[in-house]
Amino acid sequence: MADDFDGPQALTLTTDDGVTIDAEMIRAADERAAAVICHPHPRMGGDRHNPVVDTLFRALPRHGITTLRLDFRGVGRSTGTYADGIGERHDADAALAYLAEHHPGLPLWSVGYSFGGDVALSVDHPDLAGWVAVAPPLRVLADEPPASTSGRPTTLVVPVHDQFSPLERTRSETTAWADTDVVEVPMGDHFLAGRLDVVADLVVAAISPA
Repeated sequence: MADDFDGPQALTLTTDDGVTIDAEMIRAADERAAAVICHPHPRMGGDRHNPVVDTLFRALPRHGITTLRLDFRGVGRSTGTYADGIGERHDADAALAYLAEHHPGLPLWSVGYSFGGDVALSVDHPDLAGWVAVAPPLRVLADEPPASTSGRPTTLVVPVHDQFSPLERTRSETTAWADTDVVEVPMGDHFLAGRLDVVADLVVAAISPA
């Protein structure tokens, strides 16, 4: 069966601090939402082609979710340099602003994996419907990330054997967060080998529940 979406569209975004960001987007044929996906740590080889990010980038449009993924500053053809998760928020902000401008009226979602999950939880936009973070280490968050206080839905998708943010620690550190669900990935560790389809299903369900 053919995928029910257009092929990837190359994008160049400019952040509010003047960095040029290399990105791409798949527009869903039947748009019901839009999402930005943030990738793992640049200093550990993370980029937008990471297997978890790539799986989500391909899966979400099949469920009506227009999806944009980006290379953070200093990665690939994006300009600038790694900025400790702080500058990277500007990168994610630029991606959310692009979707809001070019796909008005769609609920926006901030999504990320690992380091990208922390960045995703740290950004906000007036049209943002919620956050989904896969295996977030919870180490480069703002002191009070928007996801913790807004009351909009937040889903943390956490492998039961995560080496960097164990399930119980994640539950403990986010117990006071508003409207936040911690969802387990059975038999998975931080890298989610063999669990990618499970993760995709959980992310889709968080953004567009049946």
